[in-house]
Amino acid sequence: MNAIIRNAMQEGIELRRRCLNQLDNELMTASALMVKSLREGGKILACGNGGSAADAQHFAGELVNRFEINRPGLAAVAMTHDASVITSIANDFSFDDVYSRQVEALGRPGDILLAISTSGNSTNVLKAVDAAARSKMVCITLSGGDGGAIANHSAVDVSLCIPHPSTPRIQEMHITCLHIICSLIDHTMFGEHA
Repeated sequence: MNAIIRNAMQEGIELRRRCLNQLDNELMTASALMVKSLREGGKILACGNGGSAADAQHFAGELVNRFEINRPGLAAVAMTHDASVITSIANDFSFDDVYSRQVEALGRPGDILLAISTSGNSTNVLKAVDAAARSKMVCITLSGGDGGAIANHSAVDVSLCIPHPSTPRIQEMHITCLHIICSLIDHTMFGEHA
């Protein structure tokens, strides 16, 4: 049991060191694009499946409510939590369409799509990216491993790919990246204090 704990911790430490030297530009660009959209009256739509759905909701909650400082709420929607919308789309069309239909309905030019897929190959997330491109939205993705199909998608403006094969390690870094983006947004838009 001790080996399981130590291995998980050590892998996480090594991955954070690797990402420290690889993701600076992408994190800065992603946060700058989000700040620009929010300042211009845009919103952030977030999606993912399983743990990535939870990350989408977590991120939206941090923006709508607060992160580390008290400041006005910021426009963000997790497209993961409305059971009636998701099940009606899945029933009438396909589960592959649950996010693209919401992007079509809610997305406007200049809005941001935050598309999270650990493998980079989730069909419903990829279709959301396609819909965002049609809506002239900015697309920021979080993936892992080799990035899958989403990392090289022509409509993606910023790709944050965690270079590791383990889903748990990738997801741990995804939430770290999202927290860093929240900090950068708060600092850029509101300074040290709201």
